[in-house]
Amino acid sequence: MNTYNINKGIGRTVEFKGLKAQYLFIFAGGLLGMLVLVMILYMIGINSYICLFLGIGGGSTVVWKTFSLNKKYGEHGLMKIGARKRHPRYIICRKSIHRYVMANSKMIAV
Repeated sequence: MNTYNINKGIGRTVEFKGLKAQYLFIFAGGLLGMLVLVMILYMIGINSYICLFLGIGGGSTVVWKTFSLNKKYGEHGLMKIGARKRHPRYIICRKSIHRYVMANSKMIAV
């Protein structure tokens, strides 16, 4: 008789070496971007040692910043920060107080 293993990770967030959710996309996109940049610089004809230094430095910076963002903000932190930036700090209302009082009294009278 065949036995099948049940996947108990259904519904959980994707995780790779401690990086969760959107940080994986930042990590992969940053490293891919650095690879493309180094390839372009090398094809242009810039010294290979400079390309190597920029690739290693940029890649390590991407890795370091991604892990520090993951540690600082957590799984949903970047989405919360983005939502907070779009939320207005205060609401401007240019009507006079008299107009609000009159509108409320009409609603009560009806």
